[in-house]
Amino acid sequence: MGAYNYISELYRKKQSDVMRYLLRIRCWQYRQLTKLHRVPKSTRPDRARRLGYRAKQGFVIYRICMRRGGRKRPVPKGCPYGKPKTSGAVKQQKPERNLQSIAEERAGRRLRGLRVLNSYWVAQDSTYKYYEVILIDPFHKAIRRDPKINWLCAPTQKHRELRGLTHAGKKSRGLGKGVKFNGTIGGSRRACWLRKNSLKMRRKR
Repeated sequence: MGAYNYISELYRKKQSDVMRYLLRIRCWQYRQLTKLHRVPKSTRPDRARRLGYRAKQGFVIYRICMRRGGRKRPVPKGCPYGKPKTSGAVKQQKPERNLQSIAEERAGRRLRGLRVLNSYWVAQDSTYKYYEVILIDPFHKAIRRDPKINWLCAPTQKHRELRGLTHAGKKSRGLGKGVKFNGTIGGSRRACWLRKNSLKMRRKR
């Protein structure tokens, strides 16, 4: 086994003494820092490399801190005024997307000149979850000349994290392969529904 395999094995056993101690120390350290800060090198090099990171010019990693918990409904004084239809629960609400996807969005909004490639979990405590986001400078020559990564320089890849195109963003869209994901064949739930519920007749000429 290579070194990365050993690191992966460690992260699979999060209840082990080594990982519990490491995560406790790291969470304390991360709490002292700002909510979004640049990281000199990846905390989990094995995971970062699997998601496309390479230790070369043009790649940067930022760590972001996300408060855990559900999503309280933003209504004044906790009262949903208006029709009875809208007067549902205020608390016990969950966001449609996962925290990791929202973390990518926040990082992408703050660092507008960079493109979000992917992200991964680093640590968590009772209040926060910490993710590291891999970002790429699309105008750096080392990126533009690399055929393996220069697809990210295309203008269609701008703010891909806002459109659910990253790994974390795709989870809430119901995309995937196999029988479980039949509801999104064709791009999305709506596209799949429309295709199955519209009558297309060949025009007689």
